Amino acid sequence: MSHLRIPANWTIQRSTPFFTAETVPKALLTHHNTAADVFGQLCVMEGVVTYFGFADSEVTEPEVTVVIEAGQFATSPPQYWHRVELSADAQFNINFWSDQDKTGQSMYNKK
Repeated sequence: MSHLRIPANWTIQRSTPFFTAETVPKALLTHHNTAADVFGQLCVMEGVVTYFGFADSEVTEPEVTVVIEAGQFATSPPQYWHRVELSADAQFNINFWSDQDKTGQSMYNKK
């Protein structure tokens, strides 16, 4: 789960700024999923980000837990429900990959 391969022909459609515990959007801390045909690549620069993956939008117990440390990344497949937790010193960003032009489209859906 932590490194599902993003298809080679996909390109980065959008990247977020770096987030910290103070600036992370609240939606990322609760159940949300990547949009159809969009892979998320979570890249940790400092601290630790823990990724919790869920079977669907209603499940509260994660089926997958991935601890991502500084210098590491993990991927989240299209339409997979998840949330993150951050260490106090975490700094990370997200790259959104697709094989389609996603200009002006949402990269994720919240519950």
